[in-house]
Amino acid sequence: MVQLTVRKVGNSLGVTLPAQAAQTLHVKEGDKLFLTEAPGGFRVTPYDPGFAETMEAAEGFMSRYKNALRDLAK
Repeated sequence: MVQLTVRKVGNSLGVTLPAQAAQTLHVKEGDKLFLTEAPGGFRVTPYDPGFAETMEAAEGFMSRYKNALRDLAK
């Protein structure tokens, strides 16, 4: 367990990730993190939770219009 301290950053609040947590998350300065609600609290992840929904929609579109997309790729 790692305890983080909330600090004022401009008009916002922020926390500093320990180096080991940043390495585990594979993030560096300037990367985006996503904070989502999870059972019992929150989850911090570098992966966009909306991306899976977007890909499902794209896959449905691509399978429906497979022939048209193949012709366009020529």
